Amino acid sequence: MQLDILTPEHKIYSGNVYGIQLPGIEGSFEILENHAPIIATLGKGKMKIIKDKNTTELYEISGGFVEMLNNKASVLIESAKAID
Repeated sequence: MQLDILTPEHKIYSGNVYGIQLPGIEGSFEILENHAPIIATLGKGKMKIIKDKNTTELYEISGGFVEMLNNKASVLIESAKAID
């Protein structure tokens, strides 16, 4: 699926991924390829980009929104800091 992650200052990520784990305001959830359309509010927490079965990236985010439509996920967040 196509994933775009944006903050007001810059683009964090753009590319094809296997899935993404996000901190929702009512708990963490995961979006995988061909997920049903969804719009959700994100809280403060860890966001995990799953590029493939062996490669991931982890970020600490401070809230925002995610939209999944037609196998494209758009994540709009206030800020993000990469975690090693």
